[in-house]
Order: sequence, then structure tokens, then C-alpha cells
Amino acid sequence: MTSHRNAKTNVYQRQMLICRVRRQGWTQRQAAEAAGVSVRTVAKWLARGDAALEDRSSRPHRQPRTLDVARTTAILAYRHQRATAWEISARVGVPRSTVTRVLQRAGLNRVSRLDVPPVIQRYEWPHAGDMLHLDIKPLSRIRGVGHRIHGDRTRQARGVGYEYVHVAIDDATRVAYVEVRRSQRRRACAAFLRNALGWFRRRGVTIRRVLTDNGGGYRSRRFEGVCRTWQLRHRFTRPYTPRTNGKAERFIQTLLREWAYRHAFPSSARRTAALVPYLRFYNHRRPHTSLGRRSPWTRFQEAA
Repeated sequence: MTSHRNAKTNVYQRQMLICRVRRQGWTQRQAAEAAGVSVRTVAKWLARGDAALEDRSSRPHRQPRTLDVARTTAILAYRHQRATAWEISARVGVPRSTVTRVLQRAGLNRVSRLDVPPVIQRYEWPHAGDMLHLDIKPLSRIRGVGHRIHGDRTRQARGVGYEYVHVAIDDATRVAYVEVRRSQRRRACAAFLRNALGWFRRRGVTIRRVLTDNGGGYRSRRFEGVCRTWQLRHRFTRPYTPRTNGKAERFIQTLLREWAYRHAFPSSARRTAALVPYLRFYNHRRPHTSLGRRSPWTRFQEAA
């Protein structure tokens, strides 16, 4: 059933109008006043009958200024040559607004859509500790409730600074270890890696590889020294390709949605204190889609 956005009546009300006039003996004026419409509207639906009570399209029957097929084809052909909308407009001789509408209908309003989408290669290491994904997410320090809660961007706290959420997530099990630190530099990255390795080892898992981006803290000698001490193979993601480290990126999204921005924390300390119970919930009880709706800890015990 289709109906115009501003229509006063729907199909069922129109059926009722016809029934009142034809079967119950109402006059058209009485039916119009009861439904709050004009007599002309009642007459229109009576003339159409029960078989045509849906709204008709408002598109005109004739459109003499419609763009012809030849110029539409030319617009798409120039687009496949990566011409911009302004260039196509000058070559074909039609307004730029017309060119953009044609490209939008064809799904080519962005030049990037001409490229073949990259094939996503999903992988998963078989055992816990085979690969540990590391990443960092900066978070603004809290000085009162922010604009994400009250919605007023004019009341922003200036000069508060940042703190940095360091995350480590096991590739095979999605078990996560997280710390909030004051820095993302080499000393903080190296200290976080040592703590993460010790946390997993106390649970019976030895980490064999780590995957990081190309940030300065991960490229430092101090970080590489920790990798040598623990006999880790250090791998880097491809530059400007965050999906290479997709498990850590996805976990950060979950972390922000379900922990950092879920409640209106009055201070950074209160937000950091709420991290520990959330991680306990995430690792032990939260169902994970990629694990068949099981918790990461259940998979951790199987893959250890």
C-alpha cells in the first residue's frame, strides 16, 4: 500500500467513505464532514471505486525536457573515464546539476565507486597466543559532562588534554587486555606490551607474535627490546590500511560504545574505574558473533 506523505486519508478510510455513501445512504457532504475532507475528495474516491484506492504517482505523463538517452549514455561514458561533473557538464552541454542527478541514479556520484572493491581476506589463527593485536585510541579527559551527552557543542572544555587507551586482543579467542595510560609514546607502549604479555602468561598462554600499526611508539627500540626479550615476532600493518588490524579496530569501536560513551561519567577517574568490570563482562559473559555467540573466555579455554 502506497500513500502520499501529506494525505489525509488512507486506503481503509477511503473504503469507509465509499461504504457510507453507497451502502449506508450517507450524502457526500455528510461523509466529507465526518472524515474532515472536502466533498470533491469524496467524489473522487467514489469515481475511482474500490479497485483504485491507492495514491497515484505525481510524476507527469509527459516530460518534454527529459534528458535523452544519447546524452545520458555520454555522461556515464565520460564518468568511466574519471571525468568530473564539471568536465562532463562542459562536454555534454547540460547543467552540472543534471549531470550529478544522472550519476547519482547510476551509483557513480563518487569517482571511487568506479574501482573494484578490494577483496576482504578474513583470517584467524588457530591457537591462543599465535597473534596479539595492539592498538591505541586517544580519549579526551573528562571535566564534567560533555557534548556527547548534553548535545551543546558551545560548552566544550578547552585544554583538558587526552589519555590513551592501549588495547591488546588475542586473534584466535578475542580475549582482550586494556590499560588507560597518560601517553602513547615509546615508554608507555613498551610498558603496556610487558603487562599484556604477563597477563596472558599468568593465564597459561604464551604470545608468539604481535601485530601493530606503524606508529612511533611501536617502531621504537624500547618496544623492539621487549619483543626480543619475550621472543616475539613483530609484524606491522600495511600503511594507511587500518583493516589489516581489523580485530583491534573493531574491538575499539565496541569499547567506546559500551564503556567510554555509554554513561555520563563525571571524571576521567570514574571512567577508568568502570573499565575493569566492563572487561570482565566482555571476556567472560558477552556473546561474540564471530565466536558463534560464545564468550571470548569460552573460546580461550578451548584454544589455549
